[in-house]
Amino acid sequence: MDKQDRNVQFAKHLKVMEWLKSEILEQVSGLFKGLLHGNEALILDSMASLLLAIYVLARRVGIPFHKLETAVKDKIQEHLKHGHEVEEWYGDLSLLEQYINKR
Repeated sequence: MDKQDRNVQFAKHLKVMEWLKSEILEQVSGLFKGLLHGNEALILDSMASLLLAIYVLARRVGIPFHKLETAVKDKIQEHLKHGHEVEEWYGDLSLLEQYINKR
């Protein structure tokens, strides 16, 4: 690959990174609007798009999908061990852990 090709690849990488960052912000905004208006379709679409953008961003910065999932599992365990209000009040983290482990 010559220098011009490397420059093009680098520029494409930067453009994708910027697009992913802006996509995350846009979807957070959509999520907040969906929550404000009680719009389940917008909430679900924004959450799914956020997850997608996060997975792709992880890959773009060199984090394999399985490593991201392992980090999520570790974070759940950390919160369960040290206590977290969402777990104490609703049991959400235990339910999420069960869901992930069943997959």
